[in-house]
Amino acid sequence: MTSPLQSLIATGTKLWLDSVEPQLVKANRALGATGATSNPIIISDLIKAGEFDRELDALLHEKNVSDEEVAWRLTDRVVRSAQEVFRPVWEKTQGDDGYVSFELDPLIEDPDRNVPHRERVARYLELGQKWSAGHENRMIKVPATPAGLDALEELCAAGVTLNVTLIFTMRQYETAREAIWRGAQRRKSLARFKSVYSIFVSREDVYTEKHVPELSKGAQGQVGIVNAKQLWRSNQQFWSGRRTPLRQEIIFASTGTKKPEDPPWKYVEALAGSDIQTNPPATNDAVEKSGRTFQRTVDQLPPAEILAEIDAKVDMVKLEEVLMREGVAKFADPQKALLKLLAERRRK
Repeated sequence: MTSPLQSLIATGTKLWLDSVEPQLVKANRALGATGATSNPIIISDLIKAGEFDRELDALLHEKNVSDEEVAWRLTDRVVRSAQEVFRPVWEKTQGDDGYVSFELDPLIEDPDRNVPHRERVARYLELGQKWSAGHENRMIKVPATPAGLDALEELCAAGVTLNVTLIFTMRQYETAREAIWRGAQRRKSLARFKSVYSIFVSREDVYTEKHVPELSKGAQGQVGIVNAKQLWRSNQQFWSGRRTPLRQEIIFASTGTKKPEDPPWKYVEALAGSDIQTNPPATNDAVEKSGRTFQRTVDQLPPAEILAEIDAKVDMVKLEEVLMREGVAKFADPQKALLKLLAERRRK
């Protein structure tokens, strides 16, 4: 009998895990997951839970190693461990799947540090090449901030495999896609060219609940899904006219529901059928226990009147501004907390 997650994969969806915790990686690989992603929140939570006390203590006892370097060396070890699990997938698909994403330093965008734009771009270029070197099935996550977007062409031209994250709007997606394609055309070969674009879904519905309460019952809670499907369709159209050996894909991210009354598979079901879903462990668990059989729905949009209402009432410029500000903080704050935790551990 086909399990719910197996039925999701059968629709054409690649299942990735929004965690690099070793036991969760192994468990979800057994359920059919073929990739994973990391971010500062995940790493911080793992350390707080005592998952890597032995490795952490060894690093803290090394001479002349800063707390920041300890944080990133530990992140590198955890991501490497997940890469080993998914390496056979990468080999079997000849580089089209089996990746683990490594997010660059979120403090580059920290408002408190106020790093000049040019320095931010240079930092992304430096770290992107540093943390990708020697890793065939590692993707480098770069946020769709002004500096992140400006770094994409050079990173891609240098051979870095990219996951553009914190995308909320068509403007961000198109800017990222065009920059990466320019970089790809500067490579000697497109044989290893792979890029993905992480569209954050549920956060948009949280935004409209708060900032656009005038949406009708039929439209409220659908903005994230509609936006993701429209970006997915644009991505399909763009790359269909360009011959790349590997697929350039959308990642449907932030697929965990935020409202208690929503079924945990709301976004999983709505976006089934293509590209990649990177789901939180709890979402995958709930889906697997649901008993549901999923069908392809990624190319199905709500009625025209719902689309027209969303288009008329949701200011995507304002949405992007608010959600990017929140998104930068949601990654920077855990990194600051992690460094504080490391400093306390070092003193003890």
